[in-house]
Amino acid sequence: MLTSRRGAWLSLAIGVIALVALLGIFGRAAMTTADQSEPPGSESARVAAVTEEFPDADDRTLIVVASSADESALTDAQRAGIASLADELEAVAGAKVLGPFPSDDGIAQVIQVTASVSDDHTEADRLLVEEVRGIVADHRVHGVDAQVTGGPAFGADIAAAFDGADFTLLLVTIGIVALLLIFTYRSPVLWLIPLVVVGVADQAANKATAALGSAMGLQFDTGIVSVLVFGAGTNYALLLISRYREQLSSDPDHRSALAAAWRATVPAILASNVTVVLSLLTLVLAVVPGTRGLGVACALGLVIALAAVLLVLPPALAVCGRGVFWPFVPRPGAKTAAEQGKVWRKVATRVVNKPWVPLVAGLALLGVMSAGLFGVSVGLSQVEKFRVPSESAIGLEALSSHFDAGQAQPFVIVASAAESQDVQDAAASVDGVVQVTESATSDDGELVRLSVIGEPAPGSPESRELVTDLRTAVHAVPGADAIVGGQGASDVDAREGNLRDFLLVAPLILILTLLVLIVLLRAVLAPVILLAVNALSAIAAIGAGAWLSRTLFGWDALDLQVPLLAFLFLVALGVDYTIFLVHRARTEAESVGTRAGMVTALATTGGVITSAGIVLAAVFAALGLLPLVTLGQIGLIVGVGVLVDTLVVRTLVVPALFAVVGDRMWPRRRVAARVH
Repeated sequence: MLTSRRGAWLSLAIGVIALVALLGIFGRAAMTTADQSEPPGSESARVAAVTEEFPDADDRTLIVVASSADESALTDAQRAGIASLADELEAVAGAKVLGPFPSDDGIAQVIQVTASVSDDHTEADRLLVEEVRGIVADHRVHGVDAQVTGGPAFGADIAAAFDGADFTLLLVTIGIVALLLIFTYRSPVLWLIPLVVVGVADQAANKATAALGSAMGLQFDTGIVSVLVFGAGTNYALLLISRYREQLSSDPDHRSALAAAWRATVPAILASNVTVVLSLLTLVLAVVPGTRGLGVACALGLVIALAAVLLVLPPALAVCGRGVFWPFVPRPGAKTAAEQGKVWRKVATRVVNKPWVPLVAGLALLGVMSAGLFGVSVGLSQVEKFRVPSESAIGLEALSSHFDAGQAQPFVIVASAAESQDVQDAAASVDGVVQVTESATSDDGELVRLSVIGEPAPGSPESRELVTDLRTAVHAVPGADAIVGGQGASDVDAREGNLRDFLLVAPLILILTLLVLIVLLRAVLAPVILLAVNALSAIAAIGAGAWLSRTLFGWDALDLQVPLLAFLFLVALGVDYTIFLVHRARTEAESVGTRAGMVTALATTGGVITSAGIVLAAVFAALGLLPLVTLGQIGLIVGVGVLVDTLVVRTLVVPALFAVVGDRMWPRRRVAARVH
């Protein structure tokens, strides 16, 4: 159906129509912007929901931080200029301006601008920030640096940093894949076919996941979805085309060769896809919104990529014929893939004949890489999460330098109005609390909102400890039903949510991967050994990535979501290469034995696995173009992990293990005489 003369054209037409239909149906779908890091049921999320019921819920507060450029005390003229700036800010429609308030060291002053925004908060926030920054820019004070910071300013800067970033990521990803495909196939034509198929699938997946995310209220990063679709889709295409080229060396009919290649590779590609998709779907059990949404979106994207490679790519290849490999057109009687893979055969033969040296060396390398986990810390502050500098981040740092560090991000307490004074007294008695003030009362008069300023810097361990102490103190006030929120409390809740997600999801990923390997290989010992090596490789990659993050980029900590997402991608995607290699080894073992079968498997798949690994590592590394440190860390860790997995684990460790264990890898299976 997919490769016959008439069936290929019909299948190709149906496939193209289906992909174009997805683009048409969901063409106008767009993701709603949201960035909730804490679990919806957490205490900080409840505070955020309750404060929406207060009369000033639509108010947005910006902070203008004005400080001496040379870090000397502000002069009288400079203070007068800052006061004049405060007067100018009164021109913002409906704004309430407070200040300027001087710092104790006399080097800085702050102006607080509060204004109500419309229902479309995102766009209204951006316009408010632009208006205030425009006034500040037009009213410069000589020798004074002024920045606009605060929650809305951070949101505006994040959105601005992403302007065009996804398009740049797409172009870079396409360029990387194109160059690597040209290098792999050494053909000026062939690379276009898988690239176009995977590229269209990526666009269809982008629109479909956006529609799904909008309908279900999901949060996820579209850059990761795109990179995953491109990386995995290209890997599937490489495996299929590699087997197709091998079949063309023995079959004079390119259509029957393609059909044979399709039948031979479908089990491995399906097993690979199912493993990753099931692993991603375990994220629906996560409590952190961004993690849960990413799992659903990536799973849908990979299903679309699978359908495109298995149902659209084969008929496209069938229509083009054997000549698509020009100038190196494989023909019957030419060198087979095994003969062409002389280097890989030599490597495999040496590893199998003397397995202990590469096995010990490979495991030692993974152990050294894992040592990077010692001393690693998890959790980035709001400023540290962004790779690109922004005015809001610079302003927040200036504010923290000259005022009480906690003033940059006050805690919020919501409590019963009747017990307001008792709650204030309880909060004020906590060590590390500088100031407690009542900021608003609900419409019905039953609730009050308190603002709490602490001594510790936001995001620090001391700040997290203060959240715990503050909650303990106010929870103990009888009848107050007090709850503590704010950015600092959200960070604490997000940390607990991500830890809970990791402890729940990581074991499920390992169990699912093991079950898929057992079903595919119809064995038990081999899957257990392979999964153990795969998990060790993932841990080693996270350790090496954490060390490189600190050493090369100055990222002193991993973001909260990085350990779980990196572990998932490394295990689920790393097992792809295990499946590609070991599925072929199991097939060969039926006729030549386990050791010889592994030699043949590595000789025939070593090139394609290496190419696939380099492609996947490169497209994940492209995530570093995006402004979030989280994405850069994921790209770095997964890129390093895939390369090590491809070049060390699949080339040395796995073949050595098969040589050591031998035919016992396949219990209850008949294998040919062992290689001696």
